[in-house]
Amino acid sequence: MERIRSWLARAEAKLDEWGYGAWIAAMVLGFILVWPIGLALLFYMIWSGRMGCKGRWMNRRKTHRPSGNSAFDAYREETLKRLDEEQSAFNAFLEKLRRARDQAEFDQFMDEKRRSDTGGPEASPA
Repeated sequence: MERIRSWLARAEAKLDEWGYGAWIAAMVLGFILVWPIGLALLFYMIWSGRMGCKGRWMNRRKTHRPSGNSAFDAYREETLKRLDEEQSAFNAFLEKLRRARDQAEFDQFMDEKRRSDTGGPEASPA
């Protein structure tokens, strides 16, 4: 039993190393060869989050049923609205950081290119 568990752990690590496409290929092969294996892989991929389904299902659920307590419902809606605004602001901040990093990398590349074109200190092989 330990041998099987070890083999499955190695297979999982290898599929993770190869990426999402390897998981899909393994699942399709499982369906072709022995359908319960493909089905088991599909369920495992969904359960483990490798399919990326959990986030999508959770994001679709934006509306909430009323609890019967109007004060709580108002508080919940206000809190959810505030959290959405904070998430939007944080995403904008991350985008600004990415742009700044990209600009810095581009500027560094252009500086190195200018130095090598003008025969600066980095261009001489001696």
